[in-house]
Amino acid sequence: MSNADEQTGPAVTGSMAHRVPDLGALELLLAVARLGSLGGAARELGITQPAASSRIRSMERQLGVALVDRSPRGSRLTDAGALVTDWARRIVEAAEAFDVGAQALRDRRDSRLRVAASMTIAEYLLPGWLLALRAQRPDTAVSLHAGNSTVVAERLLSDEADLGFVEGLSVPAGLDSAVIAHDRLIVVTAPGHAWARRRRALAAEELASTPLILRETGSGTRQVLDAALGGLARPLIELSSTTAVKAAVVSGAGPAVLSELAVGEELAMRRLVSVPVEGVALARDLRAVWPTGHRPTGPARDLLSLTRG
Repeated sequence: MSNADEQTGPAVTGSMAHRVPDLGALELLLAVARLGSLGGAARELGITQPAASSRIRSMERQLGVALVDRSPRGSRLTDAGALVTDWARRIVEAAEAFDVGAQALRDRRDSRLRVAASMTIAEYLLPGWLLALRAQRPDTAVSLHAGNSTVVAERLLSDEADLGFVEGLSVPAGLDSAVIAHDRLIVVTAPGHAWARRRRALAAEELASTPLILRETGSGTRQVLDAALGGLARPLIELSSTTAVKAAVVSGAGPAVLSELAVGEELAMRRLVSVPVEGVALARDLRAVWPTGHRPTGPARDLLSLTRG
């Protein structure tokens, strides 16, 4: 058999991960070189001496050369071991630079949180959640963009937000979600409106055929109402925020259907009156949303946890 057919070391095939020792083994070799003792290197790295010996032997088999001479007086690098140690030092230094860079990326990610939320959640739920997040992460700068559910989805999919909240019937395409709360829509009017004096519940058909003060197309509230009633009459007025809808109803402009979360104070002060409705369920889920396959991390993950608490 010729010399070319003889194999003096491991075959140079397969991926580099199978040919190059792992970072822990290289750190151990550097510690042995620095301390002149396998036992001392093991103690420094927090492993047992048998484990250190096993790791050195495994690295020697992997490279096909002896790296360390062991004797009662200590451990000494072989000539090959000294050369491998020089290479190992460069690899470990590069790994340290990689770690510093990765930490900088994590710090930059964790220093900001961009939230997009539909109006009801932005106005009535998010302030409390964000206050709790600030107690956990005082150095994280939070920006909030409030818009309808369609806008929230657009911002997430264009990487203009890290976490979103919607209140529509379904999850917009391209997003994953988790239910974080439940809500109920109620019919409200000013105290002087004829519906406020009704003795019987309002029929779903009458509600569907009555022009209402509505949020704009794309609003989660409007989507839920339209689906529940099987269609809506032409809007009396279209407005772009829950606050504006409430103000219009309080002024006597007409009835509206709003989140129960949004009208508690006005109902308690009798500025608005709740009108019972029969024949239709106006419950809905409130959801946190994020791009499909990109589970929230860092401050977005922490905020998501707070919503469930």
